[in-house]
Amino acid sequence: MSVSLALMAAAEGGIIGDGRTGANLALGAGAFGLAIGRLALALARAGRRTGTGNARTGGMAAIAVGTVGTVLAVLHLATADGGPGTGNGLVGAVVAVPLGLGAVLLGRRALTRCRRAGRMTV
Repeated sequence: MSVSLALMAAAEGGIIGDGRTGANLALGAGAFGLAIGRLALALARAGRRTGTGNARTGGMAAIAVGTVGTVLAVLHLATADGGPGTGNGLVGAVVAVPLGLGAVLLGRRALTRCRRAGRMTV
């Protein structure tokens, strides 16, 4: 099974369960990416490495997880039957899109702060 087919099946909820499963996966990925991005931004603002990792790695992880969440949400929106309130997870997918995009933006901001801090110290 190719990656694109697996993503389509996950977005439709065909792998794990009902129609809401794809939206719930997208919501979870978006929220997780947002949390990682926020932590990476806080580490970048602190300007030092702590025991939890560095801001550059966290920023890249937030971008990756946010992108996955956004792609899953858009795929679910494209394949959902019916409208809001039908039990297909359409509203959850609509909410997951800005969560994923927010994670990407926070990750990018953390990477920018890391790069800027690196230039100042050199």
